[in-house]
Amino acid sequence: MGTFADPPAGIQRTRVTIAEAREIILDSLSPLGSEGVGIELARGRVLAEELRSDRLIPPRDNSGMDGFAVRAQDLGRLPATLRVVEELPAGRATHRKLGPGEAARIMTGAAIPQGADAVVMVEATEEAPSSGDAPRGSVRVLASVRPGENIRRAGADVMPGTLIGGPGTRLGPAAVGMLAAIGRTQVRVAARPRVAILATGDEIVEPDQLTDDGRIASSNSYALCAAVSEIGAVPVYLGIAPDRPDEIEARFREALRCDAVVSSGGVSVGDRDYVKRVLSEMGGRLRLWRVQMKPGAPLAFCTLDNRPVFGLPGNPVSTLVSFEQFVRPALLRMMHHRRIYRPVEAAVLLDAYSKPLGRLHLVRVTLERRSGALDARLAGDQSSGVLLSMVRADGLAIVEAGTTQLPAGSEVRVQLLGRDDLQAEPGF
Repeated sequence: MGTFADPPAGIQRTRVTIAEAREIILDSLSPLGSEGVGIELARGRVLAEELRSDRLIPPRDNSGMDGFAVRAQDLGRLPATLRVVEELPAGRATHRKLGPGEAARIMTGAAIPQGADAVVMVEATEEAPSSGDAPRGSVRVLASVRPGENIRRAGADVMPGTLIGGPGTRLGPAAVGMLAAIGRTQVRVAARPRVAILATGDEIVEPDQLTDDGRIASSNSYALCAAVSEIGAVPVYLGIAPDRPDEIEARFREALRCDAVVSSGGVSVGDRDYVKRVLSEMGGRLRLWRVQMKPGAPLAFCTLDNRPVFGLPGNPVSTLVSFEQFVRPALLRMMHHRRIYRPVEAAVLLDAYSKPLGRLHLVRVTLERRSGALDARLAGDQSSGVLLSMVRADGLAIVEAGTTQLPAGSEVRVQLLGRDDLQAEPGF
């Protein structure tokens, strides 16, 4: 059968840098179309239309606090006793105009009655005895107010025609609230890709089928499903394909019903690493193989039926690090996100680290911020098979290809994991 120490015929690039691999992948993608969703499902989605308000928010002048709507000119001499002629809870409007010497008890958010031009907070008043002239009671006002004080003006938040968001805007909770405020219950957003997830290898089994026969659980599959779900895409789990070309091909053909495909294992140089050959024989255009990074060097990427197909390495840390650098940005781009990269920040590496020349290393580190500075420590064993250090990691320290020694106290750049404040350009 032979090995794949040499790439399959027709492959475009081998042994590329991380930046080159990202460029090849992103240039191969086509953003998905759009779909309509209810606003209760819109958080985190990306707008596929321009949204403008067609109304005033708030729709009328309203009270900024609980108190009394008054005419400021009636408070020239304090304390001032005013007749309370109406009570205005939030949501109730009145057509009665406030006259000289009159006040209306008003709640936060209630519309300001005609004639009133200010609101006195309830803490600056006290109840006055009822009288025949004020059958509903009177209020003693102890502090003056200026015209407009404690009033929220109509349209102070949004005017008709105000742009709420355009295509590419990610909808956070505040934006969803604004959609509701302008009366929108449906919105067009970028579609979410369905992402086929499959693993290959005779050495792996489902977690509930573990025995003492030496095989290991297919942790990669479930980690990838979680990573896909985390960004709002839809994972479609296709199970485990044994190390047989016909089985791998059958699983990939099933995967092509999805918008993107992510496999793990079978992309290195062993006699039973069949993924690259199968994809090539299926008509896949292999665009790259091998990236100059550790962990995660044996990455295969191709397009098949106009779908991106990622062949990730089988070691669990390599799988996740490769997903972070290549698959995650690609899926976000397919969903029309403008910001697709994890943030990168400078840190001080408190542990020494050494490596050979030749490949950039992404080193799992824990992070702690002290007086504004970021300290990084090794998260544990850096072997690509040690998943626990990835579980503990807050970030990936970037050790350049030409660096061999980093003494303790060296400054490094760290790609921050678990952060939602993405950036439009990669940090490395």
